[in-house]
Amino acid sequence: QVQLVESGGGLVQPGGSLTLSCVFSGAPFHFYSMGWFRQAPGKEREGISCMHYGDDSTIYADSVKGRFTISRDNAKNTAYLQMNSLKPEDTAVYYCAALRGLCVLVDELYDYRGQGTQVTVSS
Repeated sequence: QVQLVESGGGLVQPGGSLTLSCVFSGAPFHFYSMGWFRQAPGKEREGISCMHYGDDSTIYADSVKGRFTISRDNAKNTAYLQMNSLKPEDTAVYYCAALRGLCVLVDELYDYRGQGTQVTVSS
């Protein structure tokens, strides 16, 4: 059974940085594209980044481009989201997800999701 467990969320001041981790288990990690999504209170879930399983190509939403970096370590079955220059509007629950297919920022297409980790950006 595939499981994804996020960690690394917390409270950070505007302009600060956080790195989220997503540990994947239960299937061959290298066969899955990995995505990061977030959902703020009262808002729809937003796809913010994904990394293709085959060539590690990436996609970023405009809202995070240039500030966030997705990466993966296949030896550790872990995906990461490095978040820099954080803004109050980045406050949300962040989720990782796994897709047996091409990297896309469409939550409904993903096969598995984690439970999420809270990121709060506030002074």
